[in-house]
Amino acid sequence: MGQINSTRRFLAPDPEGPIDRAPVPTFSIIIPAYQAAGFVAEAVESALAQTLGPHEIILCDDGSTDDLHSAVEPFRERIILLQRPHRGAGAARNAALRAASGDFIVMLDADDVYEPDRLSALGELAAARPDLDILSTDAYLEQGGVRNGRFHESTPFATTNQRLAIFDRCFVAWPALRRARVIEVGGFDESAEIAPAEDWDLFARLILSGSKAGIVDEPLMQYRQHPASMTANRAQALRSRVAFLEKARGHPSLSAEERDQLDRYLARARNRSVLFDAHLMLAARSRGLRGGRGTSRRLLALTSAKASPTTRLTILAAALLPAVAQKLLAWKEKRVAR
Repeated sequence: MGQINSTRRFLAPDPEGPIDRAPVPTFSIIIPAYQAAGFVAEAVESALAQTLGPHEIILCDDGSTDDLHSAVEPFRERIILLQRPHRGAGAARNAALRAASGDFIVMLDADDVYEPDRLSALGELAAARPDLDILSTDAYLEQGGVRNGRFHESTPFATTNQRLAIFDRCFVAWPALRRARVIEVGGFDESAEIAPAEDWDLFARLILSGSKAGIVDEPLMQYRQHPASMTANRAQALRSRVAFLEKARGHPSLSAEERDQLDRYLARARNRSVLFDAHLMLAARSRGLRGGRGTSRRLLALTSAKASPTTRLTILAAALLPAVAQKLLAWKEKRVAR
């Protein structure tokens, strides 16, 4: 825990007053793992290869039925392995949080990989800005082994008004979180309807309760997207965004102005989720899949969802006019995504 001088570029809100440099904190890396035997070893190896060694690495097996234990057996003396029945990533992360003893917990998914100096960079940011409770970096987006951009190119980091920005977009990803603050706000939400937005929900609760976020403006990890599951994951992600925003409306610290803006983001999220569900129904019908049967009936059912009148009208038209349904929905999806 020594002092270090940094030449890296940091992005963060301006400090509220003079700040003295602080010692580099300790970092506990937490990894939730479910059916991850085929790739978890690479994630663990990247955690062990950090130039600034982690305080501990805690891997929580979330009730896997594959051979996860054989995959991590080579590392058993160097990690803490927890086991629990399958309850989702939020519950697995909470189990790791309870077992952690570092100053910060650092999120790592079982299919992602850190660059070797990620913890070192987070340590430099923490030493320079000890007022920050949320520390992150940029990340490479990877599909099929090919890098196709960076996280913050499509999701800009917010240096101002983070209270509102966190409702618009999850502008930090796989961060280090001050453990005491995470415990203070109640940890990860384990409910099924919030997943997979349980991390976004936690970041929002931290920010609304006074925490600030900063990043090292370098891509220091690889986020691996899997094409085979991206469509299904997107549908659930859109639904969980709605659930997260609905929950956030009840936060006691929100001003009337903030709640009004949140409601606008919520309306947009509802429209996007309903339209994407309709898109999936039409895609199944066009491919002759079993899920495509009764599409018009199920589209009509969607018109009762909480969405704007124009969105419901578009879905109604798609149900009644199959020949132009895909074009109608594609047009509407582009409009609500703006």
